Parts: sequence; structure tokens; C-alpha cells
Amino acid sequence: MKLSIDHVTSFSYDTEVTHSIQYLRLTPPELAGQKILHWQLEAPGSIHKTMDAYGNILHVCTVDQPHRGITIRASGTAEISDTEVPETHNRVPPDVFLRTTPLTEMSDAMREFARGFSPDTGNTAHTPGREQLIELMTALLTRIPYRPGITHVQSSATEAFSQGFGVCQDHSHIFIACCRWLGIPARYVSGYLHAGDDQHIASHAWVEAWVENAWYSFDVSNGLATNSHHLKLAHGVDYLDASPVRGVRWGGGKENMRAYALVDQVDRRQSAEQAQQQ
Repeated sequence: MKLSIDHVTSFSYDTEVTHSIQYLRLTPPELAGQKILHWQLEAPGSIHKTMDAYGNILHVCTVDQPHRGITIRASGTAEISDTEVPETHNRVPPDVFLRTTPLTEMSDAMREFARGFSPDTGNTAHTPGREQLIELMTALLTRIPYRPGITHVQSSATEAFSQGFGVCQDHSHIFIACCRWLGIPARYVSGYLHAGDDQHIASHAWVEAWVENAWYSFDVSNGLATNSHHLKLAHGVDYLDASPVRGVRWGGGKENMRAYALVDQVDRRQSAEQAQQQ
């Protein structure tokens, strides 16, 4: 399936910013399950391309001139596989993704919830397999339904779990925390989701867990144990490592951010355009 993506992020400030640096993980990598046909990144100032510690493509955008706003645009086309294609290559050992962070800590209530998905054989506890993680994912979405406006970007897994609602970022952090507590390396993934209908606001987050010697995808918010509708941008131990746009600035006062990401299937869009021309 070929996808067209248009992702724009704009920042405006109450007062003048003298200097700013933005760390952009907005360029998808070439993977076994995704091929990048065309991609471009537009941003002000100077841009330096590098790679972070996890192997993500990273652009560092530096604006040295005084400014009252920044607009960043990532767009292009990519082809993704219609079936799950798990990653097996590791830039860092999978056990790195067993590390707990402030966003992925466990509460007593979360431990009680996750305990039911640890298979026991006699008196010996075993690491759950992929089927148990699918069950965990399904149960988590039932326990924490998707609802925007309850949590915020700094909300931790424990906060979202106690509030009982969340969005894709919260679902991912909770699922990661449970996986790690069960002894399974798990990493946060940022990217885009094709919803299968019309153009969709589709900047998204999901999880990859190291089971059966490969990284398998778990999209808790949509109940999907596959990456067949997903275009991956980056991964890390939590949101802070994989955030598409993250930066620092000097000055500016209050910040206002607006963002949208539109994802469309290229073949369907071309067919619709041809039908209109006839």
C-alpha cells in the first residue's frame, strides 16, 4: 500500500525568541516493511542530519535569528507492507528497553493488572509470549478507553492508569510499563497510521515488544497486533526519545503549537481524481 503524508507543525510565541533548537525525528527509515519513495523536510534556519543512539534519523534545526514563530513540514510518499514484518536488527541490545523511566513507572494497581498475563508453569513464572501480549493489549484498551482531553503530553503511565482514560501516548506508556515489569523489552514508537477511510489526522504512537526474537507491533489504541497500516518514524524508551518534534528556545514567553498530519492512500486518491476528470 502506498501512502501520502503531509505533516505540519507550527509554533508561535508571545514575544521574540532569540535562539531556538529543534530536534526533529520526522524522517521515516527504510525498513523491511516500509520503503520510502520520496520524502522532504522543510524548516527554517540551518539543518544538520545525523542519527541518534537508537538509530533514528535525526535532524537538528537551529534558528539563530530573532523570530516569533517556526513552521516545520514533513511530507512524502512511502510504500508499506500489507502484512506484519517484524524487525530483527538491533542497534542496541533489546535489554536496553527494559529500563524504567519516569513516564513508564509501575503503580501497585498496574502490577495487579499485569500479573494476570504472566503464564505460570508449576511454581515457575515464565515470560509471556505474543499471544499473552495480545490479550494484555485487549484488556488494557477495555480498562483504559481512548478519550482525548483527560491527560496531557507530560502524563505518566501511572497517572493515565489511575484516571482511567487516555490517548495513544498513554496506552503506549502503560503497555510498555507492563511489558517491562513482565520481563519483556518494549519500546515506544512514533509514526503515522492509515485509518483505511478518507484522509485522517494520523500522527500516532504504538509499541514494539521483543518477543520470539523479533520486534512485534502492538497498537493498543486501535487493538491491532500488526504494523500493516503504520509508517514508523522513530523509537525510544518512551515518548521523550521518539517525539517527532522536541526542542529548546531562549525567550518567547508563552508558546502556542498547532499540528496536523494527513495520511492518504495514493492509489485510492489517484482513482478518485481520475473519476472526477471523466
